[in-house]
Amino acid sequence: MKRRDFLKYSAVGAAGLTIVGFPLTTEAASKTIKLTILHTNDQHSRIDPFPSDGRKYAGMGGMARRASLVERIRKEEPNVLLLDAGDIWQGTPYFNFFNGELEYKLMTDMKYDAATLGNHDFDLGLEGLAKQLPVAGFEFVNANYDFSKTMLAGKFKPYKIFEKEGLRIGVFGLGIQLEGLVGKKQYGETVYLDPVQKAQEMVKELRENQKCHMVICLSHLGYSYTTEKIDDRKLAQQVPGIDLIIGGHTHTFMDQPEAIRHASGHETLINQVGYAGIYLGRIDYEFSKKTKQKTGVRTAALPVDNPVLTS
Repeated sequence: MKRRDFLKYSAVGAAGLTIVGFPLTTEAASKTIKLTILHTNDQHSRIDPFPSDGRKYAGMGGMARRASLVERIRKEEPNVLLLDAGDIWQGTPYFNFFNGELEYKLMTDMKYDAATLGNHDFDLGLEGLAKQLPVAGFEFVNANYDFSKTMLAGKFKPYKIFEKEGLRIGVFGLGIQLEGLVGKKQYGETVYLDPVQKAQEMVKELRENQKCHMVICLSHLGYSYTTEKIDDRKLAQQVPGIDLIIGGHTHTFMDQPEAIRHASGHETLINQVGYAGIYLGRIDYEFSKKTKQKTGVRTAALPVDNPVLTS
């Protein structure tokens, strides 16, 4: 990856981690597993780049450009996960004309591994979501929406596990409270469950029962609020055992993650990359092949603004 493609490529020091430079030497690489997490949030049906007309973010974004960038990273890195934190729908005429089908098809073409649901993903109601789910060639995960009394019963799993070179990565999802954001007609009998309690259950399940070495939360709760409303920062403080929270909803631009230490000593990274696919988040982890413990992490927010991404 050429340095000019990075807004910032920074080392994030977590407790007990040694920040290792990239690329690795052959000897070091033989003893480590490198995992690359790519992520988006709040895409809001932004298929094309913003017009080059002088507006803020002019010429940035575009799913074709992002696809080229993702493809290149996959060619360079051995273990890549591509994840999304919700609000895939709503924001451009593409959504009004195609009712979310195009967004899901293009994400499928990009080989997204998993996504969670945002409040705008209910804008066509449960019926609209149910209609388009078969188009998505990737899994939606959510642990705190109870769909059991709706037509979407059984359509979503709370988590998904990925395995890369023997490294087990558990990914679960959390959604924001829909009441007050989404009309009752749109979410019907969907029941919102306490995200802190569900996160605790997910960490226990993934760590103890599923033997995961890393736990990622795809969150559409929002980054930070001044009220008591649950957000990603409060979640990290209240729930030990989450290694990474990929956030959404608040459209927060973070050019590097925030590290929050739980009282237990466990440290959680929180990251979010704005909205509309203007940036692609990237987090590179290193793990010991022997112990499967994290030994290093580097992060980047990649601007999707170069029409020749393969040069």
